[in-house]
Amino acid sequence: MRYRTLGPSGLLVSELCLGTMTFGGSDGMWGQIGQLRQDEVDTLVKSALDAGINFIDTANVYAGGESERILGQSLRNLGIARDDVVIATKVLGPMGAGPNARGASRAHIMAQAKASLARLQMEHIDLYQIHGFDPLTPITETLEALDTLVRQGHVRYIGLSNWAAWQIVKAVGIADARKLAPILSLQAYYTLVGRDLEREIVPMLQAEGIGLMVWSPLAGGFLSGKYSDGNQANDGRRVNFNFPPVDLDRGNATIAVMREIAAAQGCTVAQVALAWLLHQPVVTSVIIGAKRIDQLQDNIRATAVRLSAEDLAALDAVTKLPAEYPGWMLERQSEYRAAFRPQKN
Repeated sequence: MRYRTLGPSGLLVSELCLGTMTFGGSDGMWGQIGQLRQDEVDTLVKSALDAGINFIDTANVYAGGESERILGQSLRNLGIARDDVVIATKVLGPMGAGPNARGASRAHIMAQAKASLARLQMEHIDLYQIHGFDPLTPITETLEALDTLVRQGHVRYIGLSNWAAWQIVKAVGIADARKLAPILSLQAYYTLVGRDLEREIVPMLQAEGIGLMVWSPLAGGFLSGKYSDGNQANDGRRVNFNFPPVDLDRGNATIAVMREIAAAQGCTVAQVALAWLLHQPVVTSVIIGAKRIDQLQDNIRATAVRLSAEDLAALDAVTKLPAEYPGWMLERQSEYRAAFRPQKN
């Protein structure tokens, strides 16, 4: 297991992050994603920590708060020292029936930070993330609320999730101008069958030095290979929860190339998908979730897969994004200055 600094900070997090969406679900969507009980979670968390994972991500909306509660209890059951783990959680979604029990307002953020800390049985959250963009709340209000939590010691670092590039850059500018707590990370969807992030968000993250946490790195299980070419798996998340969306023609072509690489590497198709992400310079940590211990251990073994230049080129060719404006125009016009670029040693 390798460790990387989270954005422009000295905080070291493991290249794999344990996701907790499968913890505690019962009815509805969360029940379809996962219904792990306390003893099962304890086993998964111990296995992850034993493998060197020190980074765990949850959210207040996961199973209506049950994910946070079970995670906090698991760390206590296992006797894990608080400083040995980096705990990330998120705020935005509905946590009550009222109109103010959701969003990124100061009122909701302050109330939910307190509630998350209680469920986690912790005195501070290492990384507190805004789970999506709130069009009603001024960005300044959101950032000032997060800064207050940092100054109070309830939160150590702040991040965002599922924001557009222009929204993130605007937030970075506001935080810098007002000397508020800086934005360290973005949690976003990025896979071989979902490379849209590369159009504007990846260049922005690299320019600003912001870290990237990847959610759903197997595209909701599609990149395990068991749903491709008309195959219908009897279990797995995509059976009842077909998300994120996948272009099946491109997806099946991608799986075909991945199977060849997996056979040559002696690994699984899923491990190829995870290894590709770990080879991308913009990626800080890849969030992996599991319902069973064998799934978790299979995903962890992806850290040992080393893709060759030929493997990466083959995967790039089959998944490359189609040209889109203004990208193709920016590339064309940059050629005017290409001769003057400094040469890398």
